[in-house]
Amino acid sequence: MIKKESRNVVRKRRHDRVRAKISGTKECPRLNVFRSNNEIFAQIIDDTNGTTLVSSSSVELKIKNGSNIEGASLVGKDIAGKAKNKKIKTVVFDRGGYLYHGRVKALAEAARENGLEF
Repeated sequence: MIKKESRNVVRKRRHDRVRAKISGTKECPRLNVFRSNNEIFAQIIDDTNGTTLVSSSSVELKIKNGSNIEGASLVGKDIAGKAKNKKIKTVVFDRGGYLYHGRVKALAEAARENGLEF
């Protein structure tokens, strides 16, 4: 019998494959997205120094239901605002191995609408 790999193992392998090709610098950091069943998290990371420049999440914003598209949009708007305060304009988008669909897409589009370029 063949053992089936979990979705998260496959996602992590996909994420490692993408991360081999992209990384964030001080001039153009990486916008990373992580979503769980109940929450969504976003970080802007400088990979050369290994530091998180800006972060936002549905937990931090105390969104009642962070697992829906509206919650993801609010997190995208918040991370774009915080990035603007730190004078970050352009980022590289890292979808974390998730499909560019649903909550991930909503976060990305809200960040774009509020001033981030990627």
